[in-house]
Amino acid sequence: MTPENPVQEVLIVGGGLAGLSAGIYLGRARRATLLIDSKQSLARWEPDVQNYLGFPRGISGEELLTRGRQQAKQYGVTFLPDEIVEATREGEFFLMRGKKREYRARRLLLATGLYHLPPEIPCVNDCLGKSMFFCKDCDGVRVEGKSIAVIGNGNEAVDYALGMLFYSSCVVIATSGKSPAWDEQHESWLHDYEIPVYTERITQVEHELGLLRSLEFEHGQRVAVEALFTTRGDIFHNNLGKMLGAELDDEGQIRVDTYMRTSVPGLYAAGCVTPANCQMIIAAGQGATAAQSINRDLFEESLGTHRLRRFREQQLRHEQTEPVVL
Repeated sequence: MTPENPVQEVLIVGGGLAGLSAGIYLGRARRATLLIDSKQSLARWEPDVQNYLGFPRGISGEELLTRGRQQAKQYGVTFLPDEIVEATREGEFFLMRGKKREYRARRLLLATGLYHLPPEIPCVNDCLGKSMFFCKDCDGVRVEGKSIAVIGNGNEAVDYALGMLFYSSCVVIATSGKSPAWDEQHESWLHDYEIPVYTERITQVEHELGLLRSLEFEHGQRVAVEALFTTRGDIFHNNLGKMLGAELDDEGQIRVDTYMRTSVPGLYAAGCVTPANCQMIIAAGQGATAAQSINRDLFEESLGTHRLRRFREQQLRHEQTEPVVL
């Protein structure tokens, strides 16, 4: 390989919490690790993360990422800004083609995440992370006592609305012009728990600096709403996994085993692109698990190929390998 395009021991694609956590562990394991970051992590859009261990006063997602990059760099992880557009296998190496250059690696970790689809409502993106949310487990407590609307027309919307009753007595569902598609059981729960349903299309939101005030419906009705949850769905960034032949589940998530190995030897995945519950702290944990798995697999390979023995020979020639006898 040319000096400009050396083979990395490990290549990580994705600079979110999973990729950064993996980088920290691999750097500490003295693995030559390159992390390609296209700055697409959803954490960047979280202004106030309140459920990450160790930050009782909360922390912004951007600050979490900044600290993670600093921590990984101090252990020797190299960062490059690029977007990988093609992935293939070339003998024992993975060949990744980015928009800027190509990369080769013995082990590859995909930490490419997902994208939450916002509701198709004008101006609602201004409320992201302030009064519009995607996850009741993350943000339900933030809207306690407020008037809440859940956008959706399927079973998940009903489940969300019922779950939000633990935080507020004022919860409604808005299908925004779509016909209800929930099943009979969920229909009966709506009646049993007396959850109002608005089926007209939402044409506008009223907000002040991202804080919701009301929803406006197609025929002019305005309903006071202070918080919004959407269940429109997710897009998993799985293209690189598909190019390499990794097995996906029905939702498009990359299947992994307990050690974050995919169905392709040498290929790992971690974080929200896998079937994990998409939480920042879970993504970070999966990144750590993947890194430990990669390090262990590389170690076992080095014994089989005698790479570790060659490394040891250099130590024996040039370094002190026995303690001084006093």
